[in-house]
Amino acid sequence: MRFQDMVPQSVKLLQASLFRIQGAGKMKIHPMAKGALTYAVMWPAGCLIQQAIEGKSPRDYDWARALRFSLFGALYVAPTLYGWVRLTSAMWPKTNLRSGIVKAVTEQLSYGPFACVSFFMGMSLLEMKTFSQAIDETIEKAPPTYKVGVCIWPFLQTINFSLVPEHNRVVFVSICSLMWTIFLAYMKSRHENEPAVEE
Repeated sequence: MRFQDMVPQSVKLLQASLFRIQGAGKMKIHPMAKGALTYAVMWPAGCLIQQAIEGKSPRDYDWARALRFSLFGALYVAPTLYGWVRLTSAMWPKTNLRSGIVKAVTEQLSYGPFACVSFFMGMSLLEMKTFSQAIDETIEKAPPTYKVGVCIWPFLQTINFSLVPEHNRVVFVSICSLMWTIFLAYMKSRHENEPAVEE
């Protein structure tokens, strides 16, 4: 029996959808897979940077927390962001400043709140918190986090939607999001008795 015969059909289908074989045996990775790989590295990096800023040494890092950031970034954020970018590109196919601004504003009014709530709910559930604990944490932390995001993301997304080619948009946003992820990690780890971000 050959090794290829032992690979389940579902794995072959996944490989075929993520990688395209180009001429001369070159593989081209699907943009969503690029985003997932980028987020799988960038999000835990942001988490670890935030822990370093807190004053932790590498031996004291919460590696399980970094793994949760990696899983959530790769398996949830990257696919939803990829879908959002595809949808907005179909709705506003032009890559000019006007379309970029419209996409950025639309994102802040629709995808932004969804992503913020999803982050706190998803990460809390990955920590094995109860659903009601996840809701409580989301209610406490999502609004101030979203308010900060509204001040940052419209500018970055205007650049993304007006200047960056569609096939590189998820990667561009993931690089920009490293700093944002550091902030998210701070907000996620912030204790109830610490002061909230100024509203």
